[in-house]
Amino acid sequence: MKNLLNFLIKYHHIILFILLEVVSITFIVRYNNFQRVKFLNSSNAMAGKVYTEINSVKDFFVLKQQNEKLAIENTNLRKELLTIKQSNLNVLTQHQLDSSRVKLVPAKVINNSVNKQYNYITLNKGYRDGIRQDMGVICSEGVVGVIVNVSQNYSTALSVLNGRWSINAKLLNSNYFGPLRWEGKNPYITILNEIPYHVKVQEEDEVVTSGYSDIFPEGILIGRVVKIGSSKSENFQEIWVQLSTDFSNLYYVDIIQNSMNVERRQLEKLTENE
Repeated sequence: MKNLLNFLIKYHHIILFILLEVVSITFIVRYNNFQRVKFLNSSNAMAGKVYTEINSVKDFFVLKQQNEKLAIENTNLRKELLTIKQSNLNVLTQHQLDSSRVKLVPAKVINNSVNKQYNYITLNKGYRDGIRQDMGVICSEGVVGVIVNVSQNYSTALSVLNGRWSINAKLLNSNYFGPLRWEGKNPYITILNEIPYHVKVQEEDEVVTSGYSDIFPEGILIGRVVKIGSSKSENFQEIWVQLSTDFSNLYYVDIIQNSMNVERRQLEKLTENE
């Protein structure tokens, strides 16, 4: 208390001046319309700036949660679109399209490479999320890769940009199919092989998954034709395909869970053994 009294005595002139200024400004603003309007506009502008900055800080801290919510919403919409597309293609029956059989699990990319010969992608979903080997990975732009290793909380996938893996792809316009493989050079271009010469192929033709493998359903976009050339074989064309997925800007993906694939693999393995 003594220190407070000493402070007031020492600075009483300044304190009195400030009080008088506040009282004067209060009277001016209260009894003069012009000054009152100016004051209110200035205070509203200042308050608006303060609230904007506060909201910006809040938005920064909730950005992660909002992105995760958007990823889940996009996954649900993508599943519906995939279901409709497959239904139109008559590839799966309604029984197979049941939500308990075909699911999309949203995942975040936590590690990715595009400048190596054999590129991999690490995801933040693992065994406890129902992820298993040989599950396909897609994104909003198209095909991404296939799961090869799974731990309790994480998984790694072979990227399309990996020369050790090829996709069974087809030309959407003609339904002719063949293996599509990355040649290890341009991270935006892959090559589709084994398309006969008599098949008419044009630039900008869409290339999609054929549905002949148990990894991806039919009709998922892979890319578009950008160049048609001759392969080493005299019977086939060599088709350059620009990938629809930008692997250098990959953050959220979906992992395809299809319980029908287990039954299919078992049947095909039994047939091969025979």
